[in-house]
Amino acid sequence: MSALLESIYFGILLTVVAYCIGTAIQKKTGLVICNNLLIAALLIAAVLTVFHIPYDSYNKGGSLINTMLGPATACLAVNIYNKMDLLKKYWLPVLVGCTAGVVASVTSVFLMCKAFGLDRSMTMSLMPKSVTTPIASAVAESNGGIVPIAVAAVIFTGILGNLVAPMLVKLFRVKEPMAVGLGIGACSHAMGTAKALEMGTTEGAMSGLAMGLCGLITAVVALSFEILM
Repeated sequence: MSALLESIYFGILLTVVAYCIGTAIQKKTGLVICNNLLIAALLIAAVLTVFHIPYDSYNKGGSLINTMLGPATACLAVNIYNKMDLLKKYWLPVLVGCTAGVVASVTSVFLMCKAFGLDRSMTMSLMPKSVTTPIASAVAESNGGIVPIAVAAVIFTGILGNLVAPMLVKLFRVKEPMAVGLGIGACSHAMGTAKALEMGTTEGAMSGLAMGLCGLITAVVALSFEILM
């Protein structure tokens, strides 16, 4: 057992099994709250806690999966390429929309951190919550933030966006696929994009585009706030 826990295969196996269980529960119940990513995360946390398994043992394999986030995110460019004509036609609204989304996200985090008296490192950790994990980690680290907190904030934001995005689209009666995709990608990065892909090809492509574009804009905006602080 000790040899298994020290192996990279333990983290990989636990992650895959937890995700498969989460997916099965989601399909069986059909409930929005039974999100496969949320269930998988809770199952992994429960196993580590109940059996007193150190996080470092799990992370030997878990970090390998995390390494694949970059290539997996890059694959979303295929959908963006397929919608290149649409992007060329509406490049200005896309750019303005993504910029507005980033400014709203970063500014709201900054103001809330000030209101609750959080220090500079916590503020810089939470600012990139709405961009994908590799970019958020780099932004937090380069600006004096705490990377594990930034990753936790990104995961929470992504799961929340994945859960509520379809409901909010219906609630606010957003009919335009481009607007749906851009909104989801700007707010909840890769996890939201996974949901956007389920909603349609245009939604998925625009969400993937927004995720990458908002990541770049966030790096610049966060640097501006870091200088002001």
